[in-house]
Amino acid sequence: MSSLPDDLRRTLTALARVPRLLVASDYDGTIAPIVNNPVEAYPRPESVTALRNLATLPGTVAAVISGRALRDLATLSRLPSEVHLVGSHGSEFDIGFIEEIDAPARALLGRVVDALEEVAAGVPGAGVEVKPASAALHVRNVEDSAAADAAVHSVRVGAAAWSGVQCTEGKAVIELSVVTTDKGDALDILRHREGASATVFLGDDVTDEKAFRRLHGPDAGIKVGPGPTGAHFRVGGTEDVARVLAFLLEQRRAWLLGAHATPIERHTMLASPDAKALVTPTGSINWLCHPDPDSAGLFSALLGSDSAGHFTVVPEHDGLPLSQEYVDGTMTVETRWASLLVTDYLPHDAARGRVNLTRVISGTAPCRVVFAPRPEFGQVRVQIEADVDGLRVQGTNDPIVLRSPGVRWRIVGDGLQQSAEAVVDPSGAPVVLELRCGTDDLSAAPRPEAEIRAEAEDYWRTWAQSLTLPPLKPSLMKRSALTLRGLVHADTGSIMAAATTSLPEEIGGVRNWDYRYCWLRDASMTASALVSVGSLGEAAGLLDWLHRVLGTLSGPERLNPLYTLDGAGLPPEAVLDALPGYAGSRPVRVGNAANQQVQLDVFGPITELIADLARARRAVGADAADALTDRDWALVRAMTSAVAQRWTEPDNGIWEIRGAPRHHVYSKVMCWVTIDRALSLSSDFGREAEPEWESLRAKIADDVIENGWSGQAHSYTAAYDGVDLDAASLFIGLSGLLDAADPRFAATVSATEAVLRSGSTVYRYRSDDGLPGTEGGFHLCAAWLVEAYLLVGQRRQAEALFNQLVAAAGPTGLLPEEYDPVAERALGNHPQAYSHIGILRCAQLLSAE
Repeated sequence: MSSLPDDLRRTLTALARVPRLLVASDYDGTIAPIVNNPVEAYPRPESVTALRNLATLPGTVAAVISGRALRDLATLSRLPSEVHLVGSHGSEFDIGFIEEIDAPARALLGRVVDALEEVAAGVPGAGVEVKPASAALHVRNVEDSAAADAAVHSVRVGAAAWSGVQCTEGKAVIELSVVTTDKGDALDILRHREGASATVFLGDDVTDEKAFRRLHGPDAGIKVGPGPTGAHFRVGGTEDVARVLAFLLEQRRAWLLGAHATPIERHTMLASPDAKALVTPTGSINWLCHPDPDSAGLFSALLGSDSAGHFTVVPEHDGLPLSQEYVDGTMTVETRWASLLVTDYLPHDAARGRVNLTRVISGTAPCRVVFAPRPEFGQVRVQIEADVDGLRVQGTNDPIVLRSPGVRWRIVGDGLQQSAEAVVDPSGAPVVLELRCGTDDLSAAPRPEAEIRAEAEDYWRTWAQSLTLPPLKPSLMKRSALTLRGLVHADTGSIMAAATTSLPEEIGGVRNWDYRYCWLRDASMTASALVSVGSLGEAAGLLDWLHRVLGTLSGPERLNPLYTLDGAGLPPEAVLDALPGYAGSRPVRVGNAANQQVQLDVFGPITELIADLARARRAVGADAADALTDRDWALVRAMTSAVAQRWTEPDNGIWEIRGAPRHHVYSKVMCWVTIDRALSLSSDFGREAEPEWESLRAKIADDVIENGWSGQAHSYTAAYDGVDLDAASLFIGLSGLLDAADPRFAATVSATEAVLRSGSTVYRYRSDDGLPGTEGGFHLCAAWLVEAYLLVGQRRQAEALFNQLVAAAGPTGLLPEEYDPVAERALGNHPQAYSHIGILRCAQLLSAE
C-alpha cells in the first residue's frame, strides 16, 4: 500500500469508518485495462476480489458504472451478484430495461445505429457497438488519427444533433443514447437507494466527470490516469485502482469487524470500587470508560475496531498466550505467554472522578506496547506528547497521562488519531505502566507499586473470605460473587446491570442495548444475592442510593425503571454511528429508552431486598429495630403505596418490550410480592401494617391466578391477553403466590421446557416483539427453570441444566447475558449481573437439597 499518497490513505481511512459506504467504479481503464479488442478487456483479479469482499461487508455497497451495455458488462466482468452493475452510462440498472423503452425511442435508436454504421463503413478500424438504449462509434483501432477525428466529428454534427439524442464522448468513442444517460444520475440513484453516508468513485474517462461533479461532503473522487478532472485525487493506472480497493477493504473490514472478534465470554473484567475495564485473552484492554463506568469510552475497541481505542501488550514475536486467569479471590488478572507475564489491575486509591489502571510487564521476553486512547468513544481527536516520565494525551477536557519512566515511545498516526508504540524488555526489572485519568501528574506514586497492588488485592480477597458460599462449584461461585460485587459502584451505592453497552443479542443484529446503568430490579436482585452469601454492605448502600433518588420524586409510584449510577435520569437514547459494533453488530447505543417505560414489577425486588437484609441482620444478632430500620420500613411502605396505586395498569414488563403495554403476569406477581413481603416484615419485626394490605394481597393473587392462566396454552402466559409463553411467568410458583404443588404450576414448568428451552438454555419468550432478528437464550431464565424443576421434584433435570449453565461460563468464570445453543457462543452484555445471580442461586438450592 506504500504507493498510495498519504493524503489519499488518510481520506480512505476516514471513509472506511462511515456507517454506510458506497464504493463505485468505472470499468474500462479503471478496474479493467484499456485493450484494442473491447471483448478482451477483462478486469484485474485483485480488483474483482476487493469489490466482491467489500460488497459482503455490513453497511457496504459496491457497484460498477460503465458505458458498456449491461449484458456485456455482466458477461465480461464476471463480477458476483453482490456487486451492482449499471450499464450504458447509467441508463441500464437491470437486464429487462430494454422493455421499458417506448416505440418512438426504439425507432430513433434504429436510425442512430444506421447513421453510425454508415460512418464506420468509410473508416477502416472503426466499429459500432449497439446497446439496449444507445449505440457507440469506437475509433480506438483506427490507425489514421485524422480519419478517426473526422469520423467522430461527422457523428457530432450529424446524428448527435438530432432531437431526442443524448451525446457522450469518451476516449476514442462517441456514444449516442435515446434516453437520458448520466453516470452522475446513476451514482445518485445508488446513493439514495442504499442510504449511503459517503461515496468513493473511481473513473478514468471524461464521461466519469459527471459522476465526480456529484460528489460532496465526505465523498472522494479518484481520477485514474492523466487529463483534467474534478476528482479529489489521482492515481496512475489500473494497478493503483486495485491498491485503492484493497486498502479500502482492509480498513473497512478492520473497522467493522476488527482483526477478529474475541468471543464475548473470553473477556475478563477488571474492577475497583468505582471503575470497570475488560481485557482480552491476548492482553488488550479494549473497554474502559471515564470518569464513571456509564460515561463515554476511553478504550472502546470491544465495539468493533482498534480505531475506537485500546491498550495492548503482546510479545514482540507473535505467540499465543498460555493462560489468562484471576489471582485467586481478587480482580487482578494475569495473562501469561512463554517468558512473559502481564499483570493488570485497577488500583483502589483513585479519587472521585479519577480512573487508574496499572499494567505490570515481567519476564525475559521483549514485548510490544500500543497505547491508543480514544476519548468519547473515539469521537475526539487526540495528540500524544512524549514526556521524560511517560505520555500526555492532548485534546481532551479531562487530563490523561501514562506514567512509564524509561520507556522510549514512538508516536504514530493514521491521519486521524495518534497512538504511541514501544518495545520494552522486562528482563532487567518489571516494567510498570500507570494510566492516570483525571490528572496531569506524571510523578512517581507515593508508594511502591507492589504495595498499591497488595492493597487492591486485599480489598477483594478479604471480602471474599468473609462469604458463606455454596459448596457446589466453589471456585465458580466465588468468582460469581466477586463479579457481582465488581458491578457495584461503591461511591454512590448503585449497581450496574452489566459492564458494557451494545454487545449483541444476535451477531450482526440490532438488539444492542446499553446496560451500564442501575436498574432498580437488577440492582435489588444483585444486592439480595450478595446478602445471601453474607455480604450486607452492598444492600445498605443501594437502599441509601434509592432514598436519594426518591427524594427527587413527587411519590414512589413515579420511580423510573433505571437511573444513571449517580441517580440521575438518563439522557435520550442515542446511536453512535462512528462505531461499527461488536462483530459488525450495529447500531451501538448509549442511553436506554426503557428509562421512559412503565415497569410495575420493580417494587417487588426492592421490598424483597429489604426483607432479605432485615433477616440477615437479625441472624447476626441485630435486634428488631436495627434489623429493620425506620428508614427501611418507610421504603417498604412507599413501595406498597406505589403498588396500591398502580398494580391494575398494563406495563412494558421485565423484558422492556418496546410495544404496547400489556398486563404482564410477572409484573402482577411482583406487585403481589411487594405486599406479601411487607406483611411478613410487619409480622416478623413488629411493624404496623395498613389494614388494606391483606385484602390487596388476596385481590392481586386472585387476579393473577384467574387471568394469567391460559387453557389453550395449558400454562400461565406472558400476559393476560394472549397465549404466548414467558419464562418469567415461572415466578407465579417461584414467588410463592401459587403453591408449587398446584398442577397448574407443574403444567407451566412443562410448557416452559417444551416451548422455551433449547438444549442448554432457555429463551425469555418466542413471540414477536416488534424488533427484527432473534436473540439467544437467557442464562437467568435457565436458572429459573432449574429452580422450578426442583420445586416440582425434577432434581435430575435441574442438575443437568445447571451443569450446562456452568459449562457456558468463560475460561475466567464470567457469564454474559445470553447463549446461542446452535452456534454455541455467548451473546449480550458482559459480565451480566442477572447471569451470575442465577448461577449462584442454583448452586445454593442444589447444595441445600
